[in-house]
Amino acid sequence: MASTTLTPAKPEGTARIDDAGQGGGGFRFGDFGGDDSGGEYRVPERTYRLGMCFALTGIVMLFAAFTSALVVRKGMSFDWVSFSVPRVLWLNTFVLLASSATLELSRRSLSAGSAHEFIRWLSATVVLGLGFLGGQLVAWRELASRGIYLGTNPGSSFFYVLTAAHGIHLLGGVVALAYVASRARRIALGRARRTPVDVTAIYWHFMDALWICVFFMLVRWM
Repeated sequence: MASTTLTPAKPEGTARIDDAGQGGGGFRFGDFGGDDSGGEYRVPERTYRLGMCFALTGIVMLFAAFTSALVVRKGMSFDWVSFSVPRVLWLNTFVLLASSATLELSRRSLSAGSAHEFIRWLSATVVLGLGFLGGQLVAWRELASRGIYLGTNPGSSFFYVLTAAHGIHLLGGVVALAYVASRARRIALGRARRTPVDVTAIYWHFMDALWICVFFMLVRWM
């Protein structure tokens, strides 16, 4: 009689991790691994970018509503009181534009492999962002010293609401930049992905452009 060799069957429901990804059809755990380890799931960069697009769309809708309300309310000019905006807003605008420039310099330094320059320009961006927020507080104090408060008239209400709404969103950007700065060395050394840098840059430049629009409205319609 011919001898028969029996091959032990694999227990049902089990699979080897090293089988995954072979033959092109399996899932490999390292394909989307985390920043510091190839063994954990990593969200694709396009997912972060898509999420940022949704967030920015919501912000655009919010400020579009504010703008529409301002135009309609100003049309009821019987109680609208115009006033000159604080001059410090011009300086604040320059500071915010400078922060976008330093952020781009930091990204270019990262692409060029210069860790020191990347960290230096990124830190400068955080400082300039905080400087802008501090300048907005100075503008509020100047208006208060002139007796112009949130409820003084419709014009002052829109000034405080618009600058506060923008400031809160920009503060979120400063927090994001501070997080990136805390991981700057790991990013520069290639131990962590640069996705947070790129996504935060999109948000920061958007807030810069949004402030230009808000500033134009304040100067033109206040």
